[in-house]
Amino acid sequence: MTTSANTTPKPSALALLPLILFLILFIGSGVYFTLEGVDYAFYQLPAHVAILPAVILAIGLSRERLNTAIEQLIRGMGHGDIIAMCLIYLLAGAFSSVADATGGVEATVNLGLALIPESLILPGLFVIAAFISTAMGTSMGTIAALAPFALNMATATGQSPAVMAGVLLSGAMFGDNLSFISDTTIAATRSQGCSMRDKFKENVGIAIPAAIAAIILFVFNNQSAPVEAPESINYLAVIPYLSIIVLALAGLNVFVVLTSGILLAMGVGLMSTPDFTLMTFSQEVKDGFASMQEIFVLSLMIGGIAELMRCQGGLSFLTNTVNKVIVRFQKKPRSASLSCERVWHRLVSVFR
Repeated sequence: MTTSANTTPKPSALALLPLILFLILFIGSGVYFTLEGVDYAFYQLPAHVAILPAVILAIGLSRERLNTAIEQLIRGMGHGDIIAMCLIYLLAGAFSSVADATGGVEATVNLGLALIPESLILPGLFVIAAFISTAMGTSMGTIAALAPFALNMATATGQSPAVMAGVLLSGAMFGDNLSFISDTTIAATRSQGCSMRDKFKENVGIAIPAAIAAIILFVFNNQSAPVEAPESINYLAVIPYLSIIVLALAGLNVFVVLTSGILLAMGVGLMSTPDFTLMTFSQEVKDGFASMQEIFVLSLMIGGIAELMRCQGGLSFLTNTVNKVIVRFQKKPRSASLSCERVWHRLVSVFR
């Protein structure tokens, strides 16, 4: 009997096996290579490759005909939220690549050096990393862009390289957590049906107190030393990054925000970078698209597996399990849900 898109299937724990297999393969391989001392351990088995056996298993577990199971897979991959998410990935990758090529990262670093006093190098690096990560939407990209700068800064100022690395990592993760174009932010908001601005508001109440505590800690551990100020600052190159944050906070559609950022970055490049041409712009857009290949394919595959799990009763099993846990703590599931909501909002209000 074929399970339609609107039919609630019979709950089945077996339908969760593909997801468990994917997690075992990806996390297990990452832990193994970490213990072996391999660099980039969690990248040795790419996530979009590790998920392929899970896709095969999900199809194999289906009680439908093979053609029907594949149709369910494709229907999940083609879900509106999944396609929208993938399009946002492409635009985010294009913006990051074009803005970086036009000198945005270098300009932001130079601006930070010009504004930050010598006695505040550590908290200053944190702020720079947080800003760039928020604008670029990638913590790893921020770390890669600023790591050479942070190392040179540690050498020049006598700071501990380990401390400098910790500051850079902290700022990059903080910015990525609040970024409007981060792939994890996009996935979280699209899958939960909330706006990025709402997620930002909720995260601010949690992340800002932690950032303030970190900055205070960095201030008291900072070692004052002379730092060579940048000779020049390309203020135009910072504008695309600022525009992304301002337009997103204004509540504009994410496609409009990213497209505006890309066009602004292109304009900045044509005006301020002699070697930047329309052909260069097209190549950077292509490279930006390519940089999102892994998360693009992974999102499609996860969408397909999710639909197969739904049709096979995996999601119903999870829902029933959660409800049973709630009932064990409260006599009425509805009152338990309201109680959880009250606790959550109270915690958020405390940090606000």
